[in-house]
Amino acid sequence: MFAEDRRTKLLTLGACCFGLFMVMLDNTIVNVALPSIRSDLGASVSGLQLIVDTYILVFASLLLTAGALGDRYGRKRVFLIGLVVFTLGSALCGLAPSLPALVAARALQAVGGAALLPSTLAIIASTFPDARERAQAIGLWSGVSGMALAAGPVLGGLLTDGFGWRSVFYVNLPVGTAAFLVASRTFAESRNPAARRLDLPGLLLGIAALGSLTFALIEGNSRGWSSPAIFSLLVVAAVGLVAFLVVESRRAEPMLDLRFFRDASFSSANLVAMLVGFALLGFVFFNTLYLQTVQDYTPFQAGLRTLPNTLAVVVAAPVAGRLASRLGYQVPVVTGTLLGGVALLSLTRIQPDTPYTALWWHYALLGTGLGLTISPVTAAAVAGMPREQAGVASAMTNTSRQVGGALGVAVLGAVVASRFAAELPARLAPLHLPGAVQARVEAAAAQGVAASSPAGARGGGAVRRAVADAFVAGIHAGYLLAGIALLCGTVVALAFLGTADRDAGTRPGQAGAVPVGAGERPDEDR
Repeated sequence: MFAEDRRTKLLTLGACCFGLFMVMLDNTIVNVALPSIRSDLGASVSGLQLIVDTYILVFASLLLTAGALGDRYGRKRVFLIGLVVFTLGSALCGLAPSLPALVAARALQAVGGAALLPSTLAIIASTFPDARERAQAIGLWSGVSGMALAAGPVLGGLLTDGFGWRSVFYVNLPVGTAAFLVASRTFAESRNPAARRLDLPGLLLGIAALGSLTFALIEGNSRGWSSPAIFSLLVVAAVGLVAFLVVESRRAEPMLDLRFFRDASFSSANLVAMLVGFALLGFVFFNTLYLQTVQDYTPFQAGLRTLPNTLAVVVAAPVAGRLASRLGYQVPVVTGTLLGGVALLSLTRIQPDTPYTALWWHYALLGTGLGLTISPVTAAAVAGMPREQAGVASAMTNTSRQVGGALGVAVLGAVVASRFAAELPARLAPLHLPGAVQARVEAAAAQGVAASSPAGARGGGAVRRAVADAFVAGIHAGYLLAGIALLCGTVVALAFLGTADRDAGTRPGQAGAVPVGAGERPDEDR
């Protein structure tokens, strides 16, 4: 394989895969470290949500813009800048002395990640002009993405247990440095002569609307939904969304072409992608807290126990592509969202002492469902689009999934926190604690879910069990909403994705061809 210029091609592919590996690894490696970050920095659950959501929101908001920057100013240049920014952000995350500093460094990481991801695929496509070699290279690229997702929880747990939570960020430093040295020497520069113009008004309005909404959802329970700060954020989000839609509808080259959403298959595929992200990221966030703070597993033990979920995603993804090619997009998407929804609903029966033997198959079922869904949804969104718009359509679907993930952490966090706060007094009542002690327990529990009982509390073990029971009741409410969201995705896919299959019938070999996370078509003009 890669007959001509073998060394240059392999080095280029390796550097792209190194960059991709860092970005994808960061999606899963940090979650395992969250309880340790909470203990070290004194963060509340809402603070942990900000650590996750800041990265996702900035990444999702910049993804389309970063692709346009690479097209206009050079993919190599944007890739190298992204590597430097991501690696610098990782170093600052590891050095962060406080929660605000960590959140700010995570935002910087996301800027670099957004520049890296679309550039990797574009550079690979320009480096491998032969269709067969390109397919092999993109196959390896996709495999690295799956490996990173699967390795994240285990590697994150191993590093956190052995060297502390800061090491999950420091691990990016040697990888980023090696990738930069190779890329700067071997990459050939490429541009798209027909590159889109940058849409800064759309970008800023989108970030303002999504950021305000997410922060309001995360902080609403602690600050009060009727407080001036939360009310103002919700108003900014609503006004920002309306302004974003107005601006995008009037621009000649908008960041988000609203005309795409007139196509039923594109609209439904993006909605399903958003629901999948909503359920997946919400599950990963709260499952990490459940395994470590409720069931007392170490980070490494918790990471190992999430493997059935991540491995099932990796195994099911190529099966989904084959099913889509033979049976159409609708079959794997309907099957996947249905399996995922059932898995989440079945997890509403877990308790603080549920044995792992009763958990792992739920995780595997959820991972299988999501793996069957993600790639066909992206391909379905692309199927009805003109060929010259296929890359933008694919990137939009990836953005929808990321936005759904940010909303999942925020919305499900609000649901879990609300149910937890409502359940805790009733769970503590049978213990007949003095009023001051119960108030301290409730305050401490609100900051650190299912943490050890405050010093001096009577019946410490009983108090801890009451807190854990209340938190698990909150998780039940979150998983119920997430499961319903995926079942709604099943209904949407049944109703509308059949049109994508009919569109694909006029374009042989298209089904399942778009890799997850692709920012543009591999055969786009270089």
